[in-house]
Amino acid sequence: MSQPTSPASPPDLGERVLGALMGAFVGDALALGPHWYYDLDALRRDYGPWITDYTAPRPERYHAGLRAGQSSQAGWLLERTLSSLVERGGYDEADFCRRIDEELFPLLDGTPLSGPGGYTSQSIREAWRLRVGRGLGWGEIGGYADNTEAAERVLAIAVRHALHPERLARDVGSNTALTQIDPTVMAMTVAYACVLGQLVQGHALDEALSGRLMALVRDGQLPFHTVTADGEASVPRGAEKPRRGVGEFASPDALLTPSNIARAARDPGVRIEPAWKVSLVYGMPCAVYHQFPAAYYLAARFGADFENAVLHAVNGGGQNQARAMLTGALCGAMGGLQAIPERWILGLEHGGPRLELARRLAGQVLAEQPARATAAS
Repeated sequence: MSQPTSPASPPDLGERVLGALMGAFVGDALALGPHWYYDLDALRRDYGPWITDYTAPRPERYHAGLRAGQSSQAGWLLERTLSSLVERGGYDEADFCRRIDEELFPLLDGTPLSGPGGYTSQSIREAWRLRVGRGLGWGEIGGYADNTEAAERVLAIAVRHALHPERLARDVGSNTALTQIDPTVMAMTVAYACVLGQLVQGHALDEALSGRLMALVRDGQLPFHTVTADGEASVPRGAEKPRRGVGEFASPDALLTPSNIARAARDPGVRIEPAWKVSLVYGMPCAVYHQFPAAYYLAARFGADFENAVLHAVNGGGQNQARAMLTGALCGAMGGLQAIPERWILGLEHGGPRLELARRLAGQVLAEQPARATAAS
């Protein structure tokens, strides 16, 4: 295992934007070869005791035929979302949907082992079936798959609108609903995006983060229900501002979870050793309620130590691609681009063009930075 590292100096806002986006791309590609091994003995037999770099999938496995450093469909979709954000100057749902209609759906046939990246997730397959097979419109094709498929693309929207939490929540919620409409999945996806947005702003993934998020709820900026103030006391009648946006999630628990996990990650009496076993503690499958807690734990435990966090995500097996991608975005936001080993940027297919897209998006975010930032920039 690699030794813990830390960046030479705290990253500024632009570096945090770059780190979050490139961290997601890198995390996705690192897990391409060893993706979906639920038999950890088989994982170690095929890839050795500790995976440290990009690897190619074996011929009989998922993503067969792809090369080390290439992306799954999640990375492919993230790039399209990022391109739309850059070209349109922010989230433009019509443009995003047009890209899916023209660039993704023609490449699918409704089966899992097809499409860009060699595998198409359940939620995308269901959307394709209703949109292409039945001719339904956008807004009518969202399904109930409980995976992190939407989170893997909307993280770019969260980064772009990190300085504007209300717009972040609205746009992330709207984009998520295009393919996933289960209210729990939506709440947890929006919550993850809100956490990422706070990290891009410069806040820490710590015990105080959920309190900041709940303050935004009470201010009417995040579409979650709350019946408490400061985590304990009842909110006085009339104290809550009206909430606007996509949905009003019944519970704030998805916003409270990150700080609870961050506290556990820093508690010497609560240890997961080695850290890759977070996959066994929170669960190895694809569902959001397995993946988000594991990503929060690894990010809170390793912070800006991007390499250790993402490698522990990869080496945990199961749905390690989502785990590494979500963890990579969080740790990249905390450590900035400088925290990501250069060899992984250089070895990533389309790494140069993707970094250029990320720089253009960072420029848009920086242009909206207030004169007096409330967080370190």
